[in-house]
Amino acid sequence: MQLPRLTLQGKAFAALSALLVVMLVLFVGFSLLGLQRGLGPYVAEVELARMDWLVFRLQAAYEQQGGWQTLREQPGLWRELRRPRNVQMPTFGPAPVPAPEPLLLPQVTPGTAPPPVDALSRRLGVVDTQGRVVAGAAPVAGGARTALRDGEGRLIGHLVLAPLDGLERDADRAFLSKQLGFVVWSGVTGLALALLLSWWLARRWLRPIDTLVTGAQAIAAGELHTRVPEQADSEEFTRLIHTFNAMAEQLASVEASRRQWIGDTAHELRTPLAAMRAEIEAVQDGVRPFDEKTARRLHRQVMRLIQLVGDLRASVDMAGDQPPPVMSAVQPLALLREAMAGMQSRFDQTGVALQAAPDLATLAKQPLQVHGNAQQLHRVFLNLLENSLRYTDPGGRLQVSASVQRNGGSPRLTLRLDDTAPGVAPHELPHLFERLYRAEASRRRASGDLGGSGLGLAICRTIVQAHGGQIEASASPLGGLRITLTLPLLENPSP
Repeated sequence: MQLPRLTLQGKAFAALSALLVVMLVLFVGFSLLGLQRGLGPYVAEVELARMDWLVFRLQAAYEQQGGWQTLREQPGLWRELRRPRNVQMPTFGPAPVPAPEPLLLPQVTPGTAPPPVDALSRRLGVVDTQGRVVAGAAPVAGGARTALRDGEGRLIGHLVLAPLDGLERDADRAFLSKQLGFVVWSGVTGLALALLLSWWLARRWLRPIDTLVTGAQAIAAGELHTRVPEQADSEEFTRLIHTFNAMAEQLASVEASRRQWIGDTAHELRTPLAAMRAEIEAVQDGVRPFDEKTARRLHRQVMRLIQLVGDLRASVDMAGDQPPPVMSAVQPLALLREAMAGMQSRFDQTGVALQAAPDLATLAKQPLQVHGNAQQLHRVFLNLLENSLRYTDPGGRLQVSASVQRNGGSPRLTLRLDDTAPGVAPHELPHLFERLYRAEASRRRASGDLGGSGLGLAICRTIVQAHGGQIEASASPLGGLRITLTLPLLENPSP
């Protein structure tokens, strides 16, 4: 039978509970061990503290005999000294203490008697200052000891008392049992509190996870407006929620862009298709004859559709997860002059002059190189020339200039394409590089051309940015539009 998988909250609860249980078990175990092992030495300390009378006798015997030799050689003297009876204290010693019956603990339960004197005597012993046994039992670990001093306060030895091997009185055993029960019940209570604390901490710490799961499920269901409140107790969860909301914002933006893209694409396709439909229906209804002029109009609309579909495919490929193009050292000015030469005849046909500034010819003689893809850069230059040709009035001109900036950093090549009227309204300049955006009618040819696909400049921006460059539009001093393109140059061009 397979056990159900634990949730993250369940795992946190189990981990915290296990940690606290282990700590409590160790605490209770060490407490019980310490109580059992520590009670014997404690009883020995209490018993020895009540034997000042024996300490006095031993000190007096040492003074009378001039050392421990007599006590060491006469075992009977040791038995006599251990026998409790009333004694007279000397003036140099502490106040006289009556010799009580030996007891294990300060409190004695009524009806019980102290342990026999012989049982206590067998655990007593005397050692000299070197730790050698003079009489009685040898010192053991955990036993009690008290110092023996002569009349001048000098150390002469120790009276030692070995701990009990087991508790001999019912009162002592009852005391130990009571303490053990208290420790066990404390452990059980602590365990219950630990489990409650673990459950509460697991819920409190992982509550943001449940909120994030709910938000993620809502977004997966298409509710892209869902946001998670940033009310977590930890900085890590706050950052996670903030990142989640930023992701949701990006998804919503992508979805809005997708919807706009589909709508704009449908609109762009509808225009030439509607024109073609009108032409064909006019021919079918006999309103217009199918002559060469009608065929040219239909051909122009078909070519516009082909261009639009091609630009759409190129834009989608560049915006998608396509592999990066092969980059190498290329000469951008050579590619620009090649594109200008290829477009020269079309400029001549439309009556627009294509001029290269003197600085362009001068810089073209230098080995200026960029790290890029020659095919893509050539396409950028063709798109820019095509855009100017399409929107510049006949009789106007397009001037292409170039310069190199070396402002302390890497050198950069700047290309400027300035054309004559008509210009672009200032509020439209920031939108020229958006997909499917076209300027107002003042920037369109009066020849009846419906303009480009609205994707040429967007494709240019994507390619230029992929090459580490920048492209922007502004008003031209010639009265039209200025396109400024900047590319980083290689500092050490290859031959």
